[in-house]
Amino acid sequence: MKREILVAIALCGLLALTASGTAAPQPLKPFERGTWHELLRAHAGRPTLIHFWGVTCGPCKIELPQLGKFMADHPGIDVVTVSADLVPNLTTATQAMLDKAGLAAAENFIFNDGFVERLRFEIDPSWQGDIPRTMLVTPDGAIETIEGSAEISDLDQWSAKQRRQQ
Repeated sequence: MKREILVAIALCGLLALTASGTAAPQPLKPFERGTWHELLRAHAGRPTLIHFWGVTCGPCKIELPQLGKFMADHPGIDVVTVSADLVPNLTTATQAMLDKAGLAAAENFIFNDGFVERLRFEIDPSWQGDIPRTMLVTPDGAIETIEGSAEISDLDQWSAKQRRQQ
């Protein structure tokens, strides 16, 4: 009897989630050596926006809510965020900022390696660590990098181009 009740409760929760149209918040994933290549493989064939940001980055605080709106307006684009802050142990603050910005349901990572230079080199050997940084990955794997804050109008145009090419 208990089992049937638990199954019914779980199904009700799943139905409520499906009916509401909102995905459950995703926990922060550790971004470690090899994660970059895994991330690209996991999103291969899909247009993907990958945004590098940090809790201590002023422009990032302004840009995150705009990216949250972009994600809501462009369900055909995979949105991934990577907290690349050099300040350790900011997991709670990172998650709170993502939640507030409407990005809790995105695929979210946080740098999890004391040797951040190795992580940055794996992503782009010329990257010195400046954030914000946005990488737009096309379904065929071509990558366009935006240094600094991305203009939402530019992201909208990129998204429209991806839709036309599908």
